[in-house]
Amino acid sequence: MGKIIAIANQKGGVGKTTTSVNLSASLGVLEKKVLLIDADPQANATSGLGIDVESVEQGTYQLLEHTKSPKEVVVKTESPNVDIIPAHIDLVAIEIELVDKDNREYMLKEVIRDLASEYDYILIDCAPSLGLLTLNALTAADSVIIPIQCEYFALEGLGKLLNTVKSVQKIHNNNLDIEGMLLTMYDSRLRLSNQVVEEVKKHFGDMVFETIIQRNVKLSEAPSYGESIIKYDASSKGAANYLNLANEILNKNKEKV
Repeated sequence: MGKIIAIANQKGGVGKTTTSVNLSASLGVLEKKVLLIDADPQANATSGLGIDVESVEQGTYQLLEHTKSPKEVVVKTESPNVDIIPAHIDLVAIEIELVDKDNREYMLKEVIRDLASEYDYILIDCAPSLGLLTLNALTAADSVIIPIQCEYFALEGLGKLLNTVKSVQKIHNNNLDIEGMLLTMYDSRLRLSNQVVEEVKKHFGDMVFETIIQRNVKLSEAPSYGESIIKYDASSKGAANYLNLANEILNKNKEKV
């Protein structure tokens, strides 16, 4: 059975999609079979893996609506060993449409468990909110990665997210673990970046990944070419960071087997 990992933080711009795309590509390069589910109406993970969002006719929306089977919405990408369930702007409507449904938090869980046996890892790129889409992702997941930006407001809202995780553990998914907190956009020249790293490690200890994602121009450029950092510039610092993260996750999960 593949492991399902949600990548979540209700704050925008912290590196969720960058992590989803590049961790998927890194795990793929390390010969793991990966499925990335784009659960964000902005569909940046979809375009970040080279898929034209305008051409997406079926994806996460149809999956949650249960009008298409999981296998019908899976698309192959150019990244080795990486498939994606793409998103489109129509995903915005799903929050409203799910409100009156029974078991609305379990819509994603019901459909992706069938896919878990076909992949080593299923990653879910969550929207920057704690709405029904993110709740579905956390209910379906085995664990969650929380990206934290190395900037002033880094810890703001983190308590709210951790409370949501606790609530999901208690009500919907008592097997949900925190895979780790990932420090992103780190700039060693800035005192503030170093302070945030110290603060997060002091508060959360072993819950924080050893790998830190550094600020890197190539990481920012890659999405505009519809490529992961591994494809865009495998020799960059950003590629090295995400390969380290992939290895750290693989080693961590080996211990748990």
